[in-house]
Amino acid sequence: MNAAGEGPQLPDAVSVANAKTTLLQLLARAGVFTGDTEELIGLVEAGALARAYEEIAARAGSAPGDKGEPYESGWLDGARDVVDELGAIATRAGRRSAGTDAPDESPEERPRVRRMELERAQVAVTPLYLSFTSVSDFDPEVTSEVLTAILGTMSSRQRALYAGRLTEFSASHRARLERLYTEYGPGSAIAIHGRYSVVHSPTSLAVLERLATAPSALREEWDAAELPPAWLDGLTTAWNASA
Repeated sequence: MNAAGEGPQLPDAVSVANAKTTLLQLLARAGVFTGDTEELIGLVEAGALARAYEEIAARAGSAPGDKGEPYESGWLDGARDVVDELGAIATRAGRRSAGTDAPDESPEERPRVRRMELERAQVAVTPLYLSFTSVSDFDPEVTSEVLTAILGTMSSRQRALYAGRLTEFSASHRARLERLYTEYGPGSAIAIHGRYSVVHSPTSLAVLERLATAPSALREEWDAAELPPAWLDGLTTAWNASA
């Protein structure tokens, strides 16, 4: 029970650290590397700060009550300071979770793709793909190879935010993607044509996003991964035909 006038009941630092350590140990026993777990925890923490920033920023535009202009002006100045500081904290947390503390990472800097980045990309792309089509018996099962090429076109920070980017792409081009998967995907008249094999993989959605966003970088990484050029050509044809 909270006493009158008592502040919010926030978790103390020791209890938070205990919960984090418990999670790390549980997942380590399940075979998840500690570094991978810490990366995910960092992303969740950064996300919580970002949502708090958005919520407070939305409420900070007007002072409570009617206490006159000096009070309102002072309250708004203070609220803006708090919002700005929380935004800065959220930004720093986001950079740490993305594996870079540099405020302006070069778009050309594309480090080696890490296992957890692959896992997160697969988790992001699969349900989006299934919102357009169904699981295919003709999936070429090259998820790791294709996603490595996809993520290889991005900086660490872009990879950390890729789930959101992919969701935005799917929503913005929904009608076009529906036409593409109806015409070339599972159950279509050309379902078994080798040129369109990758359409049967959930990774095809990520390939399409990169075709629309960074086609040259995608071609470079695709060739470096020694993936069949015909697959990329087929998706390019399907994407253009579905416009």
